[in-house]
Amino acid sequence: MQFDLFMAAVQFIVLLLSLSVHESAHAFTADLLGDPTARYLGRVSLNPMVHADLFGTIIFPIIGLFSGLMFGWAKPVPVNLARLRNPARDHMLVAAAGPASNLLIALGLFGVLMIVKTVSPDGAALVRDVAYWQYPQTGNSVIVPLTVIAFQGIVLNLILAVFNLIPVAPLDGAAVLSGLLPRPLSSIIDQLQPYGFMILIALLYLGIPSMLYSPILGFFVQFLRI
Repeated sequence: MQFDLFMAAVQFIVLLLSLSVHESAHAFTADLLGDPTARYLGRVSLNPMVHADLFGTIIFPIIGLFSGLMFGWAKPVPVNLARLRNPARDHMLVAAAGPASNLLIALGLFGVLMIVKTVSPDGAALVRDVAYWQYPQTGNSVIVPLTVIAFQGIVLNLILAVFNLIPVAPLDGAAVLSGLLPRPLSSIIDQLQPYGFMILIALLYLGIPSMLYSPILGFFVQFLRI
């Protein structure tokens, strides 16, 4: 029971920090490209409190504990397209900044665990155990909980990055795809926005997001298990 509470706390803290980085990356990029709206609202910050959404950041993740994987979202960062220097291009870059930040976190943590594997046989065994979801519950070394936290960071950030790149509003992928397509095609994406939430619910029901992120997550995990 004590270890279950530890894992729940780890997942919740990692999720809060990952969402904060995600939203802060949106805000920072928008400010960099000419729109200071989010900066004026204090959203260029890693403080989870300024990004927290009652349902998406608190209630939904707690419910997710019962499914074995915590997930959630934060308050969206407001962007004034009229203030961006190149609205079509810059909106795409602002949207892409969030998933890109999660991917960078995942890659950084993956690199740390790969280094831990090379330091000693004990480190390699620890990383393999954690990658097989077999978490050591004994030992006084601080490296054990840090390895667990790093692995959870890889998992949650890869899921956040892939999930948010699904091209369905209100996810970031819709704005990214719209910015990449020619205007006649991007207008189709824009017209689907009012139905985005229903489309997203249907995709979740069909398990499409899991089909997208599971192979990518498995690709990274297999290297940690070697």
